[in-house]
Amino acid sequence: MAKGHRSQIKRERNAQKDTRPSAKLSYARIPVQKACFVLDAIRGKDVTNALAILEYNPRYASGVIKKLLESAIANAENNNGMNAANLYIEECYASNGPIMKRVRPRAQGRAYRIEKKMSHIKIVLNEK
Repeated sequence: MAKGHRSQIKRERNAQKDTRPSAKLSYARIPVQKACFVLDAIRGKDVTNALAILEYNPRYASGVIKKLLESAIANAENNNGMNAANLYIEECYASNGPIMKRVRPRAQGRAYRIEKKMSHIKIVLNEK
C-alpha cells in the first residue's frame, strides 16, 4: 500500500517527471525498422544539422520525423524557454505500434495476410 495522502503521492510522482523537451508521434504508418534508418542518422546531432539531414533524405519517414523534430523544437522554445541554437537530439527511438491486418486473394481460393505495421516515434532534446 502506498504511503501518504493522494496529493502527496501525485506531488512525488510529478517531481520525478522528465523536464527535457520532447515530442511523440503515436500510430505513425511507418514500420519501426524503416523509421530507425532515419532516426539513426540524426541521433546525437545538433538540431540544425538534423533538420538539414532530414530535408535531403529521400526516405518517406524523413518527412514525418522532420515535422516531429520541428514540434520538439517549438516545445523547447515555448514551454521551457530554451534557445534553438543550443539544442541537440539526446534520444530518438521508435517502438512497435499496432498492426493492421489485411487479406490479399491468391490463386486457388487462398488468402495471404498483409500486415501494415505502425510505430510510435519519440524525440527528446537537450541543451548543450
